[in-house]
Amino acid sequence: MWIDTHCHLDAHEFGSESLQVAARAAAQGVAMIVVPAVERANFAIVRDLAAAAPNACYALGIHPIYVPHATDDDLIALREAVALAMNDARFVAIGEIGLDFFIPMLCEPAMRIKQEHFLREQLKIARDFDLPVLAHVRRSQDIVLKHARQIRPNGGIAHAFNGSFQQAQGYIDFGFKLGFGGAMTFTRALQIRRMATELPLDAIVLETDAPDISPAWIHPGRNSPEELPRIGAVLAELRGLELADVAAQTSANARAVLPRLPLME
Repeated sequence: MWIDTHCHLDAHEFGSESLQVAARAAAQGVAMIVVPAVERANFAIVRDLAAAAPNACYALGIHPIYVPHATDDDLIALREAVALAMNDARFVAIGEIGLDFFIPMLCEPAMRIKQEHFLREQLKIARDFDLPVLAHVRRSQDIVLKHARQIRPNGGIAHAFNGSFQQAQGYIDFGFKLGFGGAMTFTRALQIRRMATELPLDAIVLETDAPDISPAWIHPGRNSPEELPRIGAVLAELRGLELADVAAQTSANARAVLPRLPLME
């Protein structure tokens, strides 16, 4: 069985098919799909989707791409939503949160400051509720880790990790796991594939980030959690391991870093 630790199953690209997609993924052996929120407007949407799909759970947070239009009232609403969600067995983490220093508009000085403010406040929520985080670290690995070290949430996942070995070790030493997915399936992605091969297997979790980061065999089409077992097969091939062993270890890693993760019904 597999665990997709990051999948935007509520995204508009799935239309009305989200539950059918989750069911097809379950038939492929995907025991659980973690669906992170990205803004206040979809807190209830991801919660309701997780309630409706037997193999789905959810996280609550404000994605850095949505920070430009977010307000401090949204942070207050997030804290209130998390307090209520602590009684929900399908709620597992704070996310998706983090920093994005790739999109030019988000790199402007005022927006960098606002992103870091939202990251820090959400890390405090994770700390206060003893929760892990799902961290967006695009071109911001060092700065996200710096803030996490200062505020100290209960671990987390560096989603779609694409940093250096030194940065990877920093996250591992801090108690994070590293998310690998479709990017790993491209033969030209030499650094990502080398990290997937050489980093400790107990530091790696698998993800699709569907509908984004499609694997090589469907790029540039819509990604889906149904692709996770085949992505896992690439990891097994890179490391020279049995598929079942990779499924078992990466799933155990996911459950270690996301201790609230429910068992599939």
